[in-house]
Amino acid sequence: MAVKDLQLPPLLHSRSSSQFESNDDNNRGLQRHIANKMSRAKLIKTKEKEKSYFSSEPAEVTFQKPRQIRNYGSLAKPRFLEQLECLLKRELEVLDNTQDSKVQELRLQVDHLKEDLATQYQLYRDERDARKLLITRISTMQSTQDAEHDDNNEEDESEDPVVVKMALQVCREDLTKAQIELNRLQAEYSDVVPRRDWDNLNHLHEETLMKLETLQTDFNQVKSEYDTLLEVHQKSAPTTQQHGSDSQHIATTPRPNWEQCSDILGGTERCKELFEGQSSQKRLEILMKEINSQNQFFTGLGTSSDVPIYLRYEGKLKNLKLKKADVIKVIKEIWRNKMADNEKNDDPRDLQTFLHSYLVEQYKDKAGEWAYSLMESVQNNLKDDLICLFNDVLTGKVDESIYHGQTQLLSHLLKVLIQSDITQCGSLTVSEFSEALRKAFPLKSDQDIEELLAAAQTELESSGVRISYQTLYTEDTDGQHKEFLSLVKKQATAERLQYISELRAQLEGKGEVDAEQLWVAFKTIDPSLEPENLEWNLSVAFQTKESELQAQALEKEVVLQRLSVAHVKRAGPKG
Repeated sequence: MAVKDLQLPPLLHSRSSSQFESNDDNNRGLQRHIANKMSRAKLIKTKEKEKSYFSSEPAEVTFQKPRQIRNYGSLAKPRFLEQLECLLKRELEVLDNTQDSKVQELRLQVDHLKEDLATQYQLYRDERDARKLLITRISTMQSTQDAEHDDNNEEDESEDPVVVKMALQVCREDLTKAQIELNRLQAEYSDVVPRRDWDNLNHLHEETLMKLETLQTDFNQVKSEYDTLLEVHQKSAPTTQQHGSDSQHIATTPRPNWEQCSDILGGTERCKELFEGQSSQKRLEILMKEINSQNQFFTGLGTSSDVPIYLRYEGKLKNLKLKKADVIKVIKEIWRNKMADNEKNDDPRDLQTFLHSYLVEQYKDKAGEWAYSLMESVQNNLKDDLICLFNDVLTGKVDESIYHGQTQLLSHLLKVLIQSDITQCGSLTVSEFSEALRKAFPLKSDQDIEELLAAAQTELESSGVRISYQTLYTEDTDGQHKEFLSLVKKQATAERLQYISELRAQLEGKGEVDAEQLWVAFKTIDPSLEPENLEWNLSVAFQTKESELQAQALEKEVVLQRLSVAHVKRAGPKG
């Protein structure tokens, strides 16, 4: 209680005269009591670092409530008491006004000290609880060890048979419940597919749909190209027939076409050698002699491992005497089926194995006759580009990718020409045709484009403003491409060899080459080469799969030889 809040007890009147006479004595005693209290008002208690001290500054003052004087009756308050009250109130107001800030600071210090004391007390309680918990844990461990020691020393008491029987009965009931639940789950979820299997099947289904869409797109493109070629063939067939009839009318005396005998005589060159400077009668005699001298049967080479698989036959095999046109037709059919087989299998078979399977499937028991007859006709017509390439791939001289690369090249060119033909009339102007060639072959020089344009005009025997590109894709009577497409393939071969020459120059001075060095060389001469094509080039060079490339080193010439006989081409301009 503050001093300013102190209220003095009122004076009461006494009912007796003796009490009234003793008021003066009481007043004097009260004055002394109040004076003593005022002298002790400056004593304050503060807690700072748990110490008590006296301060001369004003502080909170507490008084003991004076003992109540029980008087009967009341008297007027003495004047000196009123003066004393006024004086005390003024002093208390002055003290409160002047020392309020210091009191607040002291109170803040007291509050902080209380908080510190509470924190220390909480830490003390935590430490005490932890100590008790540790003592309890140690006691428990000791009792457990003692119990285990006692259990080991005592003999095992036999279990109660009644308890065991009840436990067995409960286990059987649980087993019955579990079996019922298992049967219910099997009945309800027997036809449910696991989520993992469903995700795999769904993913496989999506991949199959994507492949189907891709195949459908390719089929539509091939069908469009086929329709275009068929239309060109239908347009050119009447012209050919008319040209043939006109020639028959112009010729006064029919002459035999001795070039048709080239298949029988072993090729065009040998036919020219035999017939050169000879009369018709003499040529007929030579032809009859050659026919009679030819063997009617082949002798099988046997079934040893050094004989190609498609020629592993024994005994006599009939010579079918295939013509060149028949050979070309069979070779095209073989390539068509080979491409389909490559798409089906991730690891495609080589041409020898596929040829054996194809002949057995198509000709059954006569597969051997067709194999030997086909090989003889191929050897007699090696000057033909298609037949020569087939023989080189079959004997391993060149990689199969050469044929596929040429097919893709001609197909890509035809596609660009069709896209450039806005009017869809089957022909382009010279400028449009030249622009289409530059679009199809962006890496070719101006000189190569001019050569192709000149070859197209020469083949069509037209110097006009339009070029019938559909006619350029027609074949001759032997199924061969004409001058323009032959020049396209010839330029592609030259570009491939030039590319290998640049690679050889990049590897100059190295006796052996590993995969990393070859990778760097390819990226140096052809920065635009994509990683997939680059890995395929490395797999061809090191005769291994793309995923099995190792840090093995091969001779540089071996690597370059393998790349030169594969479809390795430049992807972008030189760096």
